[in-house]
Amino acid sequence: MSQFVQIFTNAADTYLHVYIGIMRYLAPVLACILLLRCVKPLLTFRRQPEIWAWLCLEDGKKLPLTHWENVIGRSKRSDIVIDLPAVSKSHAVLTRYDDGSWTVTDAGSTSGVRVNGKQVDISALQPEDKIEIGGIRMTLTPISHRQEKRLAELRGADSGLFRNLVNVVLLSVFQLLCCVAFLLGSDSKTAASILGGFGGIFICQWVLFVFYMVIRRTSFEVETVAFFLCTMGMAAIAAVKPGEVAKQLVALLLGLGVFLLVGWSLRDLERAKKFRYLAAAAGLGFLVITLLFGKEYYGAKNWLVLGPLSIQPSELSKVCFVYAGASTMDRIVNKRNLFLFIAYSAAVCSCLALMNDFGTALIFFTAFLVIAFLRSGSVGTVTLACASLGFAGVVALKIAPHALRRFSAWRHVWENPLTTGYQQTRSLMCIASGGLLGLGAGQGWMKNMFAADSDVVFATLSEEWGILMAIMLVLSILALGLFAMRSAAVGRSSFYTIGACTAAGILLVQTILNVLGTVDVLPLTGVTFPFVSNGGSSMICSWGLLAFVKAADTRQNASFAVPLGKKRRDEDE
Repeated sequence: MSQFVQIFTNAADTYLHVYIGIMRYLAPVLACILLLRCVKPLLTFRRQPEIWAWLCLEDGKKLPLTHWENVIGRSKRSDIVIDLPAVSKSHAVLTRYDDGSWTVTDAGSTSGVRVNGKQVDISALQPEDKIEIGGIRMTLTPISHRQEKRLAELRGADSGLFRNLVNVVLLSVFQLLCCVAFLLGSDSKTAASILGGFGGIFICQWVLFVFYMVIRRTSFEVETVAFFLCTMGMAAIAAVKPGEVAKQLVALLLGLGVFLLVGWSLRDLERAKKFRYLAAAAGLGFLVITLLFGKEYYGAKNWLVLGPLSIQPSELSKVCFVYAGASTMDRIVNKRNLFLFIAYSAAVCSCLALMNDFGTALIFFTAFLVIAFLRSGSVGTVTLACASLGFAGVVALKIAPHALRRFSAWRHVWENPLTTGYQQTRSLMCIASGGLLGLGAGQGWMKNMFAADSDVVFATLSEEWGILMAIMLVLSILALGLFAMRSAAVGRSSFYTIGACTAAGILLVQTILNVLGTVDVLPLTGVTFPFVSNGGSSMICSWGLLAFVKAADTRQNASFAVPLGKKRRDEDE
């Protein structure tokens, strides 16, 4: 190994410059091809609704149930609309489970729900059971096993094993070329850590891909996009702080562990609901512990120091917050559950305000807006929440001097280029000097700047790899968000839909704050770029959020969080 490293470290400057010149053109082309191959299936998969059962009325009318959770009520937002005075706006919820069974739940209606003449709060349903809602009688007829099998065959398929294998090979080639670029310009001291960093990502992605094949999952587009972002993050660290490559690799391994753990918990909806309460307690607990024992850096008390380790618990709380906000439809229609979530959100944001971590508080508030809208469907609720945010923001600027200084520098960085505007003015100049194709791996000046691998990592990558490559990183996060939105249209449970949309929203908002803060379009908040910025807590959080996006993927054999269709003995009868 040492001889291999020595070959590169002793290479002449001529070979380095030639290689860097080739890479300036080759890298964006490879990245563009890779992302197009990954993103196209995510944004073009079939989204036609799946019919899981029929609701048969006494007059012979049959209404299709296209989700695993269906609201029956007078409201126009209900899945089954019954416009009668005796029917409440959200009267009842019909729920399907993994084993094909159904239940009906009273959603706090005025006249109640009856099954076979008996009033119930929740009841399991048999095919011949008579359901009475607001004086209307109906029966539930699930699809047959043969129809369910046919439905699985018609379901939107993923892009296939071979296509994803080619994607991973392309990403591996890209990683190899990046690693060689840094090795050619490094000394023997840093070469080994750089080789270990890129090699570690290479091994992780192939191990996960093989694991997917073993469990018969053939979709790997979402993970490939994430590993591409991690690769570019490793490139930024290799240029700025090559000594921290190993730490970021360990964070990646922990992040993959959280990704698999969250995915496993979401595999069973009943198990996910139990995890929800544990996650809610953990999310608030992380913040309280930080508030009591955390260390203050640059005005914000958001770090917990444990010997040689320093973590940012608020990053881990983001995953817990998504868990706490996601909910099944039978609980969503109960207003008491919405009020409990509002109280929980207020407690979380209060902790962040006391910690003076207003950048993270803004992300949590955005997540709250997404969850509030998906759970209530009310634009008025979101508008009121935004107005409250504006008031809270004014108060925060009055009581937090460091936040006021950052806000006062916004849009005035060129007036104080050597003080409050130093980071952003240098970032803007380096982005301009990098141009479309960049100066080459490790050839930029931004690596001399504070937080060049975290807060302003967008400028570092723009300077060394070009603005085209940097824009592709932003588009990668945007693609994950659009995929979550498309998946929501055919989501089986509101739990997965809310979780995926909220997680994708957090990733997207963090990207927007990081990028636009770097170029002075928005105030610089110190928010990380998901998967890219140097930071163990941020990396673990990003992979944890990605698990929610993956769990919403209902394409055939696509997500490990969606169990494979079980063979039934009588499916051919």
